[in-house]
Amino acid sequence: MDKPARLLARDREWALLCDFLADPAPAMRIAVVSGRRRHGKSFLLHALAEAAGGLYLTAVREEGRGPALRRFSDEIAAYAGLQAGSIRFDDWWTLLRNAVQVVVGGRPAGRPLLIIDELPYLMQHSPEVPGILQALYDETQFGDHSPVRLILCGSAISVMHELLSGTKPLRGRAVIDLRLQAFDYRTARTYWGIGSPEAALRVHAVLGGAPGYLPLAGRPAPRGAADFDTWVTQTVLDPGRAVFSRAEAEYLLREDPRITQHMLYYDLLSAIAHGAGTPSKIGAALGRERGAVTYPLDVLESTGYVTREQDLLKARSPIITLTDPVIRFNQLITLPQASVIDQGFAAEAWKVSAPTFNSKILGPHFEALAREWTRRYAHEVLPDGLPGDVGTCEFTDQATRTKHEIDVLALTLGQPPRHPRARIAVIGEAKATLDRRGGTDLARLEHLRAALSRQGHETDRAVLALFSMSGFHPDLVATAARRSDVLLVDLAALYGDGAPLGLGA
Repeated sequence: MDKPARLLARDREWALLCDFLADPAPAMRIAVVSGRRRHGKSFLLHALAEAAGGLYLTAVREEGRGPALRRFSDEIAAYAGLQAGSIRFDDWWTLLRNAVQVVVGGRPAGRPLLIIDELPYLMQHSPEVPGILQALYDETQFGDHSPVRLILCGSAISVMHELLSGTKPLRGRAVIDLRLQAFDYRTARTYWGIGSPEAALRVHAVLGGAPGYLPLAGRPAPRGAADFDTWVTQTVLDPGRAVFSRAEAEYLLREDPRITQHMLYYDLLSAIAHGAGTPSKIGAALGRERGAVTYPLDVLESTGYVTREQDLLKARSPIITLTDPVIRFNQLITLPQASVIDQGFAAEAWKVSAPTFNSKILGPHFEALAREWTRRYAHEVLPDGLPGDVGTCEFTDQATRTKHEIDVLALTLGQPPRHPRARIAVIGEAKATLDRRGGTDLARLEHLRAALSRQGHETDRAVLALFSMSGFHPDLVATAARRSDVLLVDLAALYGDGAPLGLGA
């Protein structure tokens, strides 16, 4: 099936689901689709149901068992061409079995499709549903049955992943386990219609690539960096807007049923946002023992709100960082200025918070995009093509007893992380300051390369990469043009508006 024009990107996901529908197996097949709220799961599945002529059912958080059964019954009747209220199913076994039969009858020559969206809401009042789906699945594996394709979807990621784990009824019965991600930063810029890379970077640092935030914002995207301040105060810092970061953060945290002590989780997120990067430091910031924060940290990691970043060169405790831009913005900008913002002084609150935004949000976000560029696009210019693992590292130069952190480190393809003699493809530094980068920055990278070589790592073919939000001094550009080991990436190159400089070009 051709992907609808209204569906931006998602080529791989669309192809995967189309292959799922085209599977010739003469029995039920199950796919699980999960992902964070606002990532466009329902939009994608609506388009799939429309293209395939499938039946799309969605659960509602506030709906009880009885109302859900009645509404689902009416939607099944409508799909079958009957009037609402003409059929009533009083239990999930009867309803789901009839739903399968209805879609089979509606597509006798094709692949009947049944989609149940927001399944976790259904399970809150009807936990037997996965067991019933297991029985229906098992029933279709024998005998002459139409090849029903069942897609189960939900935003409570932990619940969706547990569907297929341990002794759960659906374990071993799903052929697709798709976790829908946010748009990458370039696609997000296209989706928002932002011409300026500077503005696109700042919007992405606040809202990330979740497509659901564009309609919620209710305002045109900033045309340039100069418009960004006004846009921020009239969207994520406006308590009357649906995209107000404090309301959105609360909404996101309510998605996972395991998050019940909301104040504890807010405190954890704030500690991480302010630099506490290990369970011990996070516990100390909260006045708790390390063991008391282990489980809630695991919950936040499984939901995708935080991540543990492993050092690429040495085995050490991973650093815990905030993954979700909206929550990060809320913890660092909105909550500290909550009383001022609530009184209607968002512009004043933003002016005071600008230094925090630049140092703790924009800077780290630019570094993250530099690593993403290295993963996705660096192979187009690197002399050795596609690199391997990309991340960060921290090491001590024994010659000078100085500790160094590397913003962007890429190993060569096939090189395992944390190898004592790692082959390194890229050593990079990313700066989101107003100053252009110059010869001093290149000299630092040369020093880092020599220090890594003294520690036994292979750096002979390592490219020295500088990422700058504000460009480069002419003398550095001239140097990069003469050397085959220097790469300069500005915002235009980062966003694909221009080519990187250097590597002897």
